[in-house]
Amino acid sequence: MIDGGLATEEQLTRAVEEAERSKKKFRDVLLDLGIISKDKLTKLEAYILGIPYADLTREAIAPEILQIIPEPIARKYNIVSFKKRGNELHVAMLDPEDLQTIEFIRKKSNLTILPRLTNAESIKHVLTLYQKSLSAEFGDIIQKETKDLRMVNEKSGEEDVGDLRKIAEDLPIVRIVDTLVKHAILQRASDIHVEPYEHEVIVRYRIDGVLHDAMTLPKQVHAGLIARIKVLSSLRLDEHRLPQDGRFKVETDDYKVSFRVSILPVYDGEKIVMRLLPEDSKGYTLENLGFRGLALEILHRNIQRPHGMILVTGPTGSGKTTTLYTVLDILNTPDVNISTIEDPIEYRMQRINQTQVRPEIGLTFGSGLRSLVRQDPDIIMVGEIRDQETADMAVNAALTGHLVLSTLHTNSAAGAMPRLIDMKVEPFLIASTVNVIVAQRLVRKLWIESAETHTLSAAEIANLKKVADLDRIMEILKREKIVPSKTTWETIEFKRPKPAPESPDGFKGRVGIYEVLDVNEPVRELIQKNATGDELERHAKGEQGMVTMLEDGFIKAVQGVTSLQEVLVATQE
Repeated sequence: MIDGGLATEEQLTRAVEEAERSKKKFRDVLLDLGIISKDKLTKLEAYILGIPYADLTREAIAPEILQIIPEPIARKYNIVSFKKRGNELHVAMLDPEDLQTIEFIRKKSNLTILPRLTNAESIKHVLTLYQKSLSAEFGDIIQKETKDLRMVNEKSGEEDVGDLRKIAEDLPIVRIVDTLVKHAILQRASDIHVEPYEHEVIVRYRIDGVLHDAMTLPKQVHAGLIARIKVLSSLRLDEHRLPQDGRFKVETDDYKVSFRVSILPVYDGEKIVMRLLPEDSKGYTLENLGFRGLALEILHRNIQRPHGMILVTGPTGSGKTTTLYTVLDILNTPDVNISTIEDPIEYRMQRINQTQVRPEIGLTFGSGLRSLVRQDPDIIMVGEIRDQETADMAVNAALTGHLVLSTLHTNSAAGAMPRLIDMKVEPFLIASTVNVIVAQRLVRKLWIESAETHTLSAAEIANLKKVADLDRIMEILKREKIVPSKTTWETIEFKRPKPAPESPDGFKGRVGIYEVLDVNEPVRELIQKNATGDELERHAKGEQGMVTMLEDGFIKAVQGVTSLQEVLVATQE
């Protein structure tokens, strides 16, 4: 079939022989030999499969239909939606026999999927419509005079407020912000970054701890975006030189999310970072946060103690606050009074008295904590111990019969002791008050349905021995019956990410890796002798059987929860 005619028997015989010789697919050989055009071959395949053929190069697709399949899924799996009739969704695909992707779209859209075969040109054309459909959301803004928008940016005073408020209420700007927020929620983003540059505004989403470019907007819309978000967050519209912080909430039948807004002046305007805080998510437990084994047992035991300190350590973004909120949720019963002093208040919790730090009026962690202890609390949470005043107040509260929960910025559990000593807290006070210290990091969880299996080569095992005590980790794995007694590192089957329709990067969600230091009597004696962090860690590993964060990560990698690469990246100092 040569563009209108039929293929000769000689051509077909030649194609069969070439396919056998080269081990290529028969369709590819037909194309290579020019026996049939790509377009006609696709139509022929559609006829043979009994599936209608769809040419979308001139198809007008409504934006709301297009967006039923998110752009990342459409681009990666070459599937687009182009028509909807009642409960039926027409989708065009390069491979209509990809049942896994079809089933995923069916579950996601709750519609009956009618697959259609199409060609690469059609898919490529439709993919360009995603950006065009987004442009339609703010097309009116782009049409405006750049000069007028620049004037609004540069003016100040009462008149500026009126102009900015008007822009913030313009329908296209409202749609842009709604679109940014909606897509962030649907993609499970934890943060939205709106970053102005000289000629454009870049929007990025942080998903499972990793930033991804979401879209690029023209610089002309920046003033309106800032104004709209300031209006939603009840911030000053005429303040462009100082940082501002605020909050707003989005609530629909499907989700309820609070947004913590931070606006910071930068060279090309004002940068916005919005932290997404789902309010309708189910409460966490220590188990689903990733605590396990002896670490879980030690933490549960110390939570029940009536006084002392529970410290959680780690860098920014390691999930410390989530761990503390989970502990508070466990402790939050009608017979106790719980008060917190935080900066900022991440989540609102019922029956807990939460106070926001306001340094500009003198309400710091130290002064707030001083007032809290006069409120007859049983349990106190201090968002972070940053200085000597806060450390002294927290220690005194723990000494006087309160259970105190707080965070520190240290790299390990044992490192919390030298950090407190640096804040001029006496070693005997640390030994008398600290009950348990948790250090943690977050790693991405594998989308296990698509993850692929692999074993370690001799070279990989040799490299791992440079960063981890593999003999000790294997002892832990066998002691806890995670692997059989005859297991070796060469025989363990690890998992690594593989893209899937549900997870374009092979990961979905995050889990913690932990080390938990129980401050028992031998550890207290070491603290009073001014033992170093390394000495405390060696004792805890040898005498308590403490599992370090790196070792906990290896265990979770062996269990298929995450990948070894994720663990190594998270635990690098």
